[in-house]
Amino acid sequence: MLITERLILRNLTEDDVYDLFEYSKDPEVGKNAGWKPHESIEESKQIIETVFLGQEDVFGMIERESNKLIGTVGFIPDATRENDECRMLGYALGKAHWGKGYMTEAVNAILSYGFQEKRYSLISVSHYPDNLRSQKVIEKNGFHYEGLQRQAEIRYDGVVMDKKWYSMTKEEYYND
Repeated sequence: MLITERLILRNLTEDDVYDLFEYSKDPEVGKNAGWKPHESIEESKQIIETVFLGQEDVFGMIERESNKLIGTVGFIPDATRENDECRMLGYALGKAHWGKGYMTEAVNAILSYGFQEKRYSLISVSHYPDNLRSQKVIEKNGFHYEGLQRQAEIRYDGVVMDKKWYSMTKEEYYND
């Protein structure tokens, strides 16, 4: 568990399903993160069971004031690098909480966790070129731009998407 000024970052539980569904059904949230909006509580429950439960580096973002799950943030192995010390950062945030600094706060905390506690050597992150909110979070947290990967993935809706890639090494984290 990680605690920030306004958030508690903790592992998700099955009890988080209603809050997860509440923000994940919004078409803009999933579209920005690359997954289709959730269509039912059952779908959100399945996502919690298959994606989130038992993942030590993936956290629910709990707003301390309301005690509600408002998003997720975490690391997965970086499939673009053949290096077990690298992780890729991913996140999603409910639209009602956009523009309030929550994700910047959460990413700052998880970077500390990743470099100090887990001792990862590099953390990467990407976003679709039109997701300027995500780009701001990435830049505010000090990531370095690596470049544009053209035709990086086919999104859930069949649209071929480019991705902008960034990274931060352990040395950059401690020295920047």
